[in-house]
Amino acid sequence: MAEAARARPKPTPETQHFWDGTKAGELRLQRCDACANVYFPPRPFCPSCASRKVSTFKASGRGTLYSYVINHRPAAPGFTPPYAIAVVELEEGPRLMSNIVDCAQTPEALVLDMKLEVAFEKLDDQITLAQFRPAKG
Repeated sequence: MAEAARARPKPTPETQHFWDGTKAGELRLQRCDACANVYFPPRPFCPSCASRKVSTFKASGRGTLYSYVINHRPAAPGFTPPYAIAVVELEEGPRLMSNIVDCAQTPEALVLDMKLEVAFEKLDDQITLAQFRPAKG
């Protein structure tokens, strides 16, 4: 029996710029033009000041491991345990949930504050995921 496929995100008009970016190999964030707050997840207004004057920009793709949990149970289709569910703090400020790849999924390898860089995983022609791996160099 084949393993169940990983759940696919469903882009919305508010998040389409993010998914277009991952497809192009870019991590795109939003910045408020009124107060300069950089935020994630995507939305049409600033969560800090509620301004609707926001713009999208290409982020560095660099961050640090803020927190994580290692899942050992086969609960999520498309994942083989153990795997890390991580909170990554981006260089630009926002935090996002992702997975850590190209690294042993152990507490010894997943050190808090370790430097990370974005890695893209193409699921199909429409969806590419932004995941993170230990930074090189």
